[in-house]
Amino acid sequence: MVFECVNTKKNKSEKWQGRITSFKNYGTHYEFRIESRSGILVLFGKTTQGAFACMPDFGAGCHLVNLRDQFWNSEQLCRVLGKVDGITVATALNAMAEKMGY
Repeated sequence: MVFECVNTKKNKSEKWQGRITSFKNYGTHYEFRIESRSGILVLFGKTTQGAFACMPDFGAGCHLVNLRDQFWNSEQLCRVLGKVDGITVATALNAMAEKMGY
């Protein structure tokens, strides 16, 4: 699956493509790999307080809300991953929302 990421700053937009190269449903959580400006392994699941995403290769994780709320999720993910990777993961989660039942 290919998706387009956008970072908008005032009057400028920066765009790049991401691609989900693998996807696995473990029943209790999901695992997928994103290839973009960097390669990112994402573990995604639900808790009683919403959802979470962990990126073990980055030593990072955070709570998320509805996967279609890209603004909130981007803010949370950018705090733990940096701007480009945070936007990339949030966009990928939005693109995968239907496949993961959200």
